[in-house]
Amino acid sequence: MIKAGIVGGAGYTAGELLRLLINHPDVEIVFVNSNSNAGNPITDVHTGLYGETDLKFTDQLPFETIDVLFFCTAHGDTKKFMESHTLPEELKIIDLSMDYRLADPSHDFVYGLPEVNRKKLIRCKHVANPGCFATAIQLALLPLAKNLLLNNPVHINAITGSTGAGQKPTATSHFSYRNDNISIYKPFTHQHLAEIGETLHSLQSTATDELYFIPVRGCFARGIFVTLYTDCTVSEEELYKIYNDYYDDHSFTHVTTKPIDLKQVVNTNKCLIHIEKKGNKVLITSAIDNLLKGASGTAVHNMNLLFGLKETVGLMLKPSAF
Repeated sequence: MIKAGIVGGAGYTAGELLRLLINHPDVEIVFVNSNSNAGNPITDVHTGLYGETDLKFTDQLPFETIDVLFFCTAHGDTKKFMESHTLPEELKIIDLSMDYRLADPSHDFVYGLPEVNRKKLIRCKHVANPGCFATAIQLALLPLAKNLLLNNPVHINAITGSTGAGQKPTATSHFSYRNDNISIYKPFTHQHLAEIGETLHSLQSTATDELYFIPVRGCFARGIFVTLYTDCTVSEEELYKIYNDYYDDHSFTHVTTKPIDLKQVVNTNKCLIHIEKKGNKVLITSAIDNLLKGASGTAVHNMNLLFGLKETVGLMLKPSAF
């Protein structure tokens, strides 16, 4: 049985992580750390877990009792935590923040996108979970880079649900702003571009640096829907072969000839991809659940890899029929 601890247990990604780990047959949750909620039942915050757990938040950190530690902390806080605490040498760590996503000699974290780094993840101890936008966009582009076809500017539009902004209400995430509304933010400058570029260049050193990304706030709670296009002379039939070959042995990314929609992936750990050619333009759409495939689902996928479990254990979730 894998014994797990969580630091930063009150946010949306922590709630989804708890839901997955509570129902994982090979995991026991030892502690959920949250200083502001210490002593309170988990269900006071994550009310969807009523009837599933009696766990309480704690301000204690008994590292010696666990095998894996998940960080569901704000960006910047994981690094501060790591620098101010002494952790057991053999403790495995999965960080859901962006603190260690970029390769750097100062740390040994492996970028945790299984569809590109599975072999490295099986052998490592420290994992930097990918960003949600980065996951959906990379999965749409990896097969092109792998086949040295990412040679022209890529134009990306991606719309995300309000849970992507975190649990703490902000001016652009509360209901009265978000409902019946869409808006863009950080055009061409979103922080996930750095990890996307690094991954693509690891597969194709000559890959284009021209990734024109427009993030969009959507008027729904969860999910990311990406539409991107670029120039490519390869036929649609050959592109489907390239994509199917790339994802053939990956359990959660599926390529379909039928147009996709967001509801097909919400509440699942899936990514769906659709390809369409118009002349020399290739249009690729991808869809994920930002809290699962874009965060906590991939974190559990990475945990399964770290401990030699079947990759799909605890993650075969089904979308709603409506």
